Amino acid sequence: MALKGPGSPFERLRQKYEDAEPHCVECGFVDEEGGWRVRATGSRVRYQHTCRICGASNVRELRL
Repeated sequence: MALKGPGSPFERLRQKYEDAEPHCVECGFVDEEGGWRVRATGSRVRYQHTCRICGASNVRELRL
């Protein structure tokens, strides 16, 4: 089964996270302009968003 859409599967997953409501779980700030950083190391892909107000991190990690 082929995946549809532009970009790699990792780029599409990052876009999914960016399209979700970007609110901070600690302070409730809604970051309309922030983005997710992506880092791949070995068999793991880590997506991280850091709140611009309180500095709390929201992390999603995939193991391949």
